[in-house]
Amino acid sequence: MYTFESRIRYSETDSEGKLTMASLINYFQDCSTFQSEDLGLGLDYLRERHMVWVLSSWQIVAERYPKLCERVTIGTLPYEMRGFLGSRNFAMTDEKGEYIARANSLWSLLDTETGRPIAVPEDIKEGYRLEEKLDMEYAPRKIAVPADTVLKEPITVKKHHLDTNYHVNNQQFVNIAMDFLPENFAVRQIRAEYKKQAFLDNLLFPFVAEEESRFVVALRDDGGKPYVIVEFS
Repeated sequence: MYTFESRIRYSETDSEGKLTMASLINYFQDCSTFQSEDLGLGLDYLRERHMVWVLSSWQIVAERYPKLCERVTIGTLPYEMRGFLGSRNFAMTDEKGEYIARANSLWSLLDTETGRPIAVPEDIKEGYRLEEKLDMEYAPRKIAVPADTVLKEPITVKKHHLDTNYHVNNQQFVNIAMDFLPENFAVRQIRAEYKKQAFLDNLLFPFVAEEESRFVVALRDDGGKPYVIVEFS
């Protein structure tokens, strides 16, 4: 597993001095970026070949949220590459090596000139050393949206929502969805199913529903097609 060490910063914590879910996602995202850059398979490599990895789904399970100044280790491992898809685990552990959070993710490799999926090249397959997947309870990728949803005020995509691919970053989608959670809703697991990319000035129409122990937010376009569906439980 590729790892790096860190310490929980004040800027990454909430009003209780604990790591936020948004910051946890950023740690995971940074970890995979560091690995790709260290292997020579990062942004420059992909741009030269007109390729981009786009996140298709997240499953993140948090055992707890670490406190301010706590020392942590963040790790990632790719465990499967098939066709245009790549599967990757993530983990955050404490100083004792105990899991703070674990995650599973599915990525699609796209041709930036055509917008279509392309098979993962052999040099990428050879560069990443596939490992055994983490021991965790894996949830389905598809998320069922309750029939009874409530439409909230639309959100306009701003520059701060975008990443180096000029679309809304996956963490930003989750952060937007979290704003609709009821107060004091304790999030242990997040699942996110990404349907299509959103760009500057696009309108996101939030359809929100609460069902038993889960809360679902579907961010849709003006035609009703989802950009992303996020489930909190």
